[in-house]
Amino acid sequence: MLESLGSVLPNAVAIAISPLPIIAVILMLMSPRARQLGVGFLLGWVIGVSAATTVFTLLAGVIPEPDSSGGSRPVIAVIQLVLGALLVLLGVRQWKSRPKPGEEAELPAWMSKIDAMRPMAALALGFALAAVNPKNLLMAAAAGTVIGRAAELAIGGQLATIGLFTVIAALTVAIPVLLAVFAPKKAASVLASVRVWLAEHNAAIMTVVLLVLGAQVIGKGLASF
Repeated sequence: MLESLGSVLPNAVAIAISPLPIIAVILMLMSPRARQLGVGFLLGWVIGVSAATTVFTLLAGVIPEPDSSGGSRPVIAVIQLVLGALLVLLGVRQWKSRPKPGEEAELPAWMSKIDAMRPMAALALGFALAAVNPKNLLMAAAAGTVIGRAAELAIGGQLATIGLFTVIAALTVAIPVLLAVFAPKKAASVLASVRVWLAEHNAAIMTVVLLVLGAQVIGKGLASF
């Protein structure tokens, strides 16, 4: 299990450091209904990450592969090459969309409506950003492909790996929520400065993450032939 967890750990970290969900939860924690929105968003985020990873784990587990003494897995190899190429393309697109020098980074329009959001809407938003957002969906797909094809993992091992993967991917959303719940006075100034920094460096962070992960997944695909 540790070997499989080590293989998907970069994907979990990449999901965890995705700036937009962190900015979204910080804005919620700075709203009048901070606790309700923050907890709702965190719950949706956890459900979304675990659901997406589980689906791709199940799909990878049922993909037929021909017996081969050399361990070649062409179907999985092609899937990994496609996923890796898509991650690289998203990285390039992210870099091209970065703000020019002197320009302010533009955040999605829905972020301006967070103050009026209800807890169930926050939950749905957390789920969507985790399970539907193309960047995170591709990273969950890459991780699920590895978990589902790991020969050493039984069902229990797969569930445990998905659980640990989800915990790691949710840390950066969970920490601000816990900070706001248990230390609200300290949280206000800390979260505000973090939000500004993330908004300014969103494109650069995701470009590096996507390119590195894309190269890693392509490498795994080539090794599977």
